[in-house]
Amino acid sequence: MLWIDTHCHLDAAEFSHSAEQSFSVVSGLRTSLRDFAATQNVAKCIYPAVHPLNFHAVRELAQAYGDGYALGIHPLYVKDASEADLALLDAELALRVADARLVAVGEIGLDFFVPELKIGPLRAKQTHFYREQLKLAKKYDLPVVVHVRQSADLLLKGLRDIAAQNYSWRGIIHAFNGSEAQAAAFIKLGFKLGFGGAMTFERALQLRHLAVTLPLDAIVLETDAPDMPPHWLYKTAAQREAGEPQGRNEPAQLPRIAQVLADLRGISTEALSQAVWANSLAALPKIKPLL
Repeated sequence: MLWIDTHCHLDAAEFSHSAEQSFSVVSGLRTSLRDFAATQNVAKCIYPAVHPLNFHAVRELAQAYGDGYALGIHPLYVKDASEADLALLDAELALRVADARLVAVGEIGLDFFVPELKIGPLRAKQTHFYREQLKLAKKYDLPVVVHVRQSADLLLKGLRDIAAQNYSWRGIIHAFNGSEAQAAAFIKLGFKLGFGGAMTFERALQLRHLAVTLPLDAIVLETDAPDMPPHWLYKTAAQREAGEPQGRNEPAQLPRIAQVLADLRGISTEALSQAVWANSLAALPKIKPLL
C-alpha cells in the first residue's frame, strides 16, 4: 500500500531545529521526517506555498525529496500581500510551469473564519487575490489547491465565473468541511476533497458523515502537517497549560489517518489505498511522472 500526502507544509518553522544553522530549508530534521514517512509507505508529499517568501523553500524541498510543490498566496497571508506579489507569482509560474515537480497553483482560497478577514477591505482583498490566482491557474492550465473556511459558496462562485464556458478545473478542496450540497458542487466542477486529521475526532459528526457518504472517487488524503493533528496527537488547552506538549503532526501519520477512514467506510485499507492513489493522480496529474 502506497500513499500520497496531498497537502503538507514541511517547510514550516515547526520542522526547524534550533541547533541547525543552514541557509537551506533542507535540514537534518526534515530529512529524517521525510525518510520516516517513506518507511510508512508515504510515496509522495505535496508542499503548497503560502506566500512568495516561501516559493523557493517548497521547490527546494520537492527537489530534495523527489516530491511535488504548488505555488500560491494563502488567504491568511493576503493581508500583507500586494499586487507586486501577484505579479511575482505570475512570473514564477511562467518560469516553472515546465518543472515536472510543480503540480498546482496553491494554496489559495478564502478564509472567513478569522473575524477581521471576513469584513470590509480585507474580505474584498481576499476575494480579489483568490480570483486573480484562479485566472493564473487557468492561464497556465494547472490544478488548484483551495483553502476553504466558511467560504464554500463564494469559492464556488469564483470557480464558475473564471472557468466560464471553456475550462474544466482540476485540483483539491483542502480540508473540506462543508455541506453535502457544497461537496457535490465542487465534485461536479472536477475537484477532489481533502480529508485529514480532523476526521479522526469522534465529535466531528458532519465531517465523518461526509467521509462515509461521499463517493470514494471524490476523496484524497492529507496531513496538513504540522497543522490539523489527528486525535491521538491533539492536546487540549488545559492539557497544554499543564505542561503536556502538543503532538507534532507529520507525513508519517497519513497511513493511520487512512486507517480511520477505511474503518469508517467499512472497506479494507488496501481498497482505500488504491482508490485515493488514483484520485490523487486525477486531481494533480503531474504527480504521475514523478512516481
